[in-house]
Amino acid sequence: MTQGLSRGLTNYGDADFSLYLRRTFAKQAGYSQEMLSKPVIGIAQSTSGFNPCHRNFPDIIEAIKRGVLAAGGLPLDFPTISLGESFTTPTTMKFRNLMSMDVEEMIRAQPMDAVVLLGGCDKTVPALLMGAASADVPAIQLVPGPMVPMPFEGERLGACTDCRRFWGKFRGGEVTQQKIHVVEGKLAATAGTCGVMGTASTMASIAEALGMSLPGTAAIPAVHSDRLRAAEASGRQAVQLAISRLRPSSIITGPSIENALRVLLAIGGSTNALIHLTAIAGRRGIPISLRRLNELSDTTPVLVDLKPTGRHYMSDFYGAGAIGAVLREIKHLLHLDCMTVTGDTLGERLAAEDPWVDRDVIRRFDQPIYPQGGLVSLFGSLAPNGCILKRSAADPGLFESTGRAVVFASLADLAARIDSPDLDVKADDFLVLQNAGPTSDAAMPEAGYLPIPAKLAKAGVRDMVRISDARMSGTAYGTVVLHVSPEAAAGGPLALVRDGDRIRISVSEARIDLLVDEAELASRRLTLPAAPALPTRGYSRLYARSTLQAEEGCDFDFLRG
Repeated sequence: MTQGLSRGLTNYGDADFSLYLRRTFAKQAGYSQEMLSKPVIGIAQSTSGFNPCHRNFPDIIEAIKRGVLAAGGLPLDFPTISLGESFTTPTTMKFRNLMSMDVEEMIRAQPMDAVVLLGGCDKTVPALLMGAASADVPAIQLVPGPMVPMPFEGERLGACTDCRRFWGKFRGGEVTQQKIHVVEGKLAATAGTCGVMGTASTMASIAEALGMSLPGTAAIPAVHSDRLRAAEASGRQAVQLAISRLRPSSIITGPSIENALRVLLAIGGSTNALIHLTAIAGRRGIPISLRRLNELSDTTPVLVDLKPTGRHYMSDFYGAGAIGAVLREIKHLLHLDCMTVTGDTLGERLAAEDPWVDRDVIRRFDQPIYPQGGLVSLFGSLAPNGCILKRSAADPGLFESTGRAVVFASLADLAARIDSPDLDVKADDFLVLQNAGPTSDAAMPEAGYLPIPAKLAKAGVRDMVRISDARMSGTAYGTVVLHVSPEAAAGGPLALVRDGDRIRISVSEARIDLLVDEAELASRRLTLPAAPALPTRGYSRLYARSTLQAEEGCDFDFLRG
């Protein structure tokens, strides 16, 4: 039974007065008594002038409201924290948990029978889903959609894999300063999130795979009229959720989380998505094991030919059949009885869909791009709790290798020395970055994609093994080992690596080892600096005190289910 404006009354010691006062101020907004008697649908929207990929939100919000009104509800939008990936310091990752708390508390504190979660740029979708999973009010996710690639000198460009490709050419002396400025104006030419299978598109795909967004809505381009129709349909469905009381706790379950992991692997999705999905699952008390990830990865091939793993863009993926086509291709691996926001099971959804697929973009299960999943977890003396390699975007020639460590103690150290002509580095060395993990001052930025040292880039080197406790953008590529846990700032083995140490990685054995004897490591541990004092105030203090390691989703310890 819906409660509308009578839900969660402000406490004045007189419930009737509280409702009377609430109606009074609602009527200040010009609503009639008839409208105020309808189910209230909140629209949690993360628009901001510092988040340009969300600039189509006004049209989307209008379409959501149209759908809510048509279905007999009262739409009320409200702002949440907005996290613009390239506008936030030190990194949006630091504020994902803060946004999730904002979402959770505002859903609880304001009278709504259901909520539409509107966000797209990397950390907004996980934050919205984390908050909604904790609040457990009927909810539906909607994203703004990916940007559309634009033609440039005989090719198409789209943020942000092409950003990195051109920047690498610029660092290597292949692109001039004048041309790189021209390219800047071509990479993100429309509204929407990055137009490749980066973190934003991966999280949109995961939201659909989980059953938290409407079928077929993850990949619709931001500028396509279908995006507005999806918004209207999401508003309609939010009213149905308010009536049925179907909650996130019935949708985000152990089996649906495993379905989402399968999709993450099959699409060659972002490494960041594993941290975010772990945090979302953690809000419902559902653990994700990195060793189980490897089991799933061994049996889930990469089927989607999209950048950074392949050639195409998200607009191509949408036209090729999108997430529905991927789900049908791996149907035999999925839990088909999982519930979705439509009230249908995943199996019922797939049985009703058009089977057409563009095989140039989405491959057959038995004719994959890669026979195994895009991600693999490595364990060993360097990462006792695990780390992640996106093997679908890496050089297989480096998967079984041993190299000499070239160590950077911090991001400042990296910036100061990476391009020095005096840097002692060769192409077969392993670049190692310390103190960039979740509880470090850096707060786990997307710095794991260490730049190729300038003198190697100019010599034509395009990939080498890079290891850190940081993250990397889902749009990046290369043989990059990430999320090493425990992190250096927590005293993990990564903190003990020194220049010249030998490190061995073996993807076939899922191992990463520091080849230094225990006595030497014990001696080094005695010289580690004491942990810095906690920040003295505010969110930084809360973050430093409560953030968990990568394998637990970097959520706050007190927010897990």
